[in-house]
Amino acid sequence: MDLFEVVGWAGAVMVLTAYWLVTRFGTSALYHVLNLTGAAGLLVNALHHGALPSTAVNVVWIAIAIWGLTITRRRTAH
Repeated sequence: MDLFEVVGWAGAVMVLTAYWLVTRFGTSALYHVLNLTGAAGLLVNALHHGALPSTAVNVVWIAIAIWGLTITRRRTAH
């Protein structure tokens, strides 16, 4: 297994874990960071393999994670 596969699998585990945590316990900055990091790992893997649909999904997933992180931080700052 090469580095790109390890990064991809680690990303998949992080995204799924973050999704489960958000579903189970509600939102948290940590969950959004985990989601962002996982999607970045999946993005690296998708780019390496030339998988454009997966690349597009993970770019959007990263944007959603950044948005969620921004909203969560704004709520906790007040």
